[in-house]
Amino acid sequence: MSALPPLEHLNPARFETPAILKKLASSSRKLAELKGIAASIPNQGILINALGLQEAKDSSEIENIVTTHDELFKDDVLPESFANPSAKEVLRYRQALRVGFEQVRASGLLTCKHIIEIQGELERNSAGFRKLPGTALKDGGGQTIYTPPQDPAEIVALMRSLERFINEADVFDADPLIKMALIHHQFESIHPFYDGNGRTGRIVNVLYLVKEGLLDIPVLYLSKHIVRHKAEYYRLLQSVREEDTWEAWVLYLLEAVELTAGQTITTVQAIKAALFDYKQRIRAGYKFYSQDLINNLFMHPYTKIEFVQRDLEVSRITATKYLDALAAGGFVKKHKIGRGNYYVNLGLNAVLQAQVL
Repeated sequence: MSALPPLEHLNPARFETPAILKKLASSSRKLAELKGIAASIPNQGILINALGLQEAKDSSEIENIVTTHDELFKDDVLPESFANPSAKEVLRYRQALRVGFEQVRASGLLTCKHIIEIQGELERNSAGFRKLPGTALKDGGGQTIYTPPQDPAEIVALMRSLERFINEADVFDADPLIKMALIHHQFESIHPFYDGNGRTGRIVNVLYLVKEGLLDIPVLYLSKHIVRHKAEYYRLLQSVREEDTWEAWVLYLLEAVELTAGQTITTVQAIKAALFDYKQRIRAGYKFYSQDLINNLFMHPYTKIEFVQRDLEVSRITATKYLDALAAGGFVKKHKIGRGNYYVNLGLNAVLQAQVL
């Protein structure tokens, strides 16, 4: 296998075809619309939490780590003895995403060090880039279809080159959405880690869009599109390696951006409508209404007494009284498990469940 060339060896002009430019225009418009609508939610943490969990679920499903919304949300509120191993692994994805977002927001960069920390958070290890040979990508029948770089020095050199491509605009004169598609393919082809390359690469996608200012917060997640078109995704990844079909790969990712942005706009609008509905009805009907309470209910699709105690700085008795009153009013549904209770936000949960494939 020939050495994997750095991305700057590509000619940016090859991505100026009529088909790519047309798709770039429509996907950019849809992404800008999403950025604006997401900014209209006063508490951005609500979107980061809810949509980040959705992305964690879908991205992990690509790697055959399958769980349900119910298992994920429960895992946030249940004691360790009730933990679901798949849910725990998916929730690590959300935490890795948060770690990466904080790094990009603080530094304005997306570096190899950041990417290593993201993968370390995902896999709960500190192995860093691969140092031993033997990694190969196989198809469903066990046949090797691609052997990524094996030499540790080559892996480091390729990742340093990719770091420059990500952070230095003058290295490659192309639109950030086109560059995102190229970065994703290159990262997956370098396959720099022993485990977690797919999920780390999908986190890098959205963090690159934040770094470039195309989004303020990480809310565009392509994993659902990839789940739906998984065979095409892997076929195109390999086709670039074997036949240099970069244009088809870029078109695939631009289409994924456009469709996913549209779906996310619908979800954000539905969350906003549910939040406004709860705010109006709770404010009208309950003396204990506060914005902190609304934030708590929408930050946690499944909440519990301890969360309300902490967020509203009230006693356990008071928090219990609030949640039981909201359960009686049909805002949340109370569930008992073990010796404790948790409460499901029915409005928000309906929105998130509607996004299930």
